[in-house]
Amino acid sequence: MTATEPVGTAPAADTVIAADAPQPAPGATPPRTPLIARAAAELVGTAALVAVVVGSGIQATELTQDVGLQLLANSTATVFGLGVLIALLGPVSGAHFNPAVTLAEWWTARRGGAGVNGRELAVYVPSQTAGAIAGAILADAMFGEPLVKWSTHDRSAGNLLLGEVVATAGLILLIFGLAKTDRLRFAPVAVASYIGAAYWFTSSTSFANPAVTIGRAFTDTFAGIAPASVPGFIGMQLVGAVVGLALVAVIFMRGRTDSGTPSA
Repeated sequence: MTATEPVGTAPAADTVIAADAPQPAPGATPPRTPLIARAAAELVGTAALVAVVVGSGIQATELTQDVGLQLLANSTATVFGLGVLIALLGPVSGAHFNPAVTLAEWWTARRGGAGVNGRELAVYVPSQTAGAIAGAILADAMFGEPLVKWSTHDRSAGNLLLGEVVATAGLILLIFGLAKTDRLRFAPVAVASYIGAAYWFTSSTSFANPAVTIGRAFTDTFAGIAPASVPGFIGMQLVGAVVGLALVAVIFMRGRTDSGTPSA
């Protein structure tokens, strides 16, 4: 996916940023931003996201024993937290916070699209993973839980794995579909809303993120996942990313004119 940049008509227009210029969002890595700044944004953003997910889960279980209310509190906090993080850090790193999104963007860049290159991929994914682990530890620390305690929440059932394929495919379809239609400015609301909905309509409660999955293994709380369940979840998330990219290719296929050239 590509980041839209303002185009000027005057000689000095390249030094002026239009106030209403679209800002980069997930899947649209901004050019000319130092890689170290982008890596920091991905680390901090992923850490904050996991802290929101885990922290709100702990808070919910302390406030009520009703599992439905716990999930409602957890999903609501995640929606607002994710939307804010995308709006804040999207202009810096593209706000991926997710190796599946980064890998999908790298793949499209290899096939002629814009996106992260191999070097950036090698920096983004470890940053996201380290951030996710740090976020889980931070949430545990805030609520007086053991800083690192492996989760005992088994999530290995086949229906949960299917849920992860669906959740991740939908996320990739949404992000790259917005990019294809030049609507990435809606990403903070659209992506956060999708994740909030997927909490409820997928059996797995929509992890849809390999880094977040790894981070959540470090906490034996409401949002945790047993380490033994992590490989299966990550494998299905990668399958979902492939399915999502395939859906993008089919749904947003460019038409051709009678002359055989791609239509506008």
